[in-house]
Amino acid sequence: MEYSNDKLVMYLHGGSGNHGCEAIINSTCQMTAEIPKLLVTNSEREDRRYSLEPLCDILEERRIEEHFFAHVWYYVWRKVFRDPESFMRYRFHEVMGKELAPLYLSVGGDMYCYELSKKEAITANSAFCHAGAKTVLWGCSLEPELLKDPKVVEDMRRYTLITARESITAQALAAAGITENVKQYPDPAFSLVPEETKLPSGFAVGNTIGINISPMILQHESKNGITIENYRKLMDYILEKTDCHIALIPHVIWKNNDDRVTLNELYNGYQGNDRVVLFDDMSCQKIKYVISKCRAFIGARTHATIAAYSSCVPTLVVGYSVKARGIARDLFGSEEHYVLPVQSLADPEELIGAFSWMMEREDDIRKTLQAIIPDYCKKAAEAGEELCRLWKSLHESSEEDA
Repeated sequence: MEYSNDKLVMYLHGGSGNHGCEAIINSTCQMTAEIPKLLVTNSEREDRRYSLEPLCDILEERRIEEHFFAHVWYYVWRKVFRDPESFMRYRFHEVMGKELAPLYLSVGGDMYCYELSKKEAITANSAFCHAGAKTVLWGCSLEPELLKDPKVVEDMRRYTLITARESITAQALAAAGITENVKQYPDPAFSLVPEETKLPSGFAVGNTIGINISPMILQHESKNGITIENYRKLMDYILEKTDCHIALIPHVIWKNNDDRVTLNELYNGYQGNDRVVLFDDMSCQKIKYVISKCRAFIGARTHATIAAYSSCVPTLVVGYSVKARGIARDLFGSEEHYVLPVQSLADPEELIGAFSWMMEREDDIRKTLQAIIPDYCKKAAEAGEELCRLWKSLHESSEEDA
């Protein structure tokens, strides 16, 4: 596909094998339908496989590691001229040339939360801005500690617009003196439209506990093996003490970060139990449909829990990041009881305790969500209106300059 500079360019997208990434792009495209869009992706194959192809044009970014001579040339150039942006100019060559688009949307919402991707995000934004582009940091989460880094603060000031998806991030930006270009909106995926899919015979609509676990949270546990042990004991508890069914639901299937690996580990020993169902991979919209039919949900992946929250399903997050804390705090006034930090897991039955607390208040939590979520989803969609206004003003300016 050839590049056209009359489209909104979305970049730093890792591919739809992470269905959270897919959900962000899908919902963003839906809420900005009037804007023509181009998705620059790390995996064109993944994005054409699921739900994105009808919604935007798709262009695969260059992979410098696949081209030996280019890699050597740019490596030498970067070292000799101290030009870290050279790799980004190669990677995004087709959308960073002389014919700039009116607006560039950085869609990797949590890129700044991890050291390696933080450097990537800063360098990419700097490269686009030095080329003369206007950029937006879309639906982001930032650990407050990050904003003690002058390089991060400097980078935040480069963006024309930052949309923070929860209050902890918005408050941290304000405390760092970054206010003029910041607006708070819920994550775009709160407005994701589910797509009906066939449910297996072992799934009891309205009486199934959805479970998601990721390899990533295991990296943050303070006691080796404690997370899997907690999940196993929870599954035993559900099967022995309740009449609920269990659905094991993957949300990311990337190599080296595949939920199916940990879910299969959990599923071992339950294969013959007709109350336990292991779901295969599917699009973000179908995953949301499955989760919406659950009675309650326990999840590690942020966008799996967003699918549950936005479907008014009582949800317990097994998390470690500002995303989990901030979203729960905005919905319920506090993250206590709604987020179980994986770092603090020490007792093998801690997850049972948190689950029991939630189920004792199941009806109240559902009513709270039913009262909050319509306006919350409407607010998420307003971020699209904000983007459309910015696009229109910049697009008109670029046409006048031409």
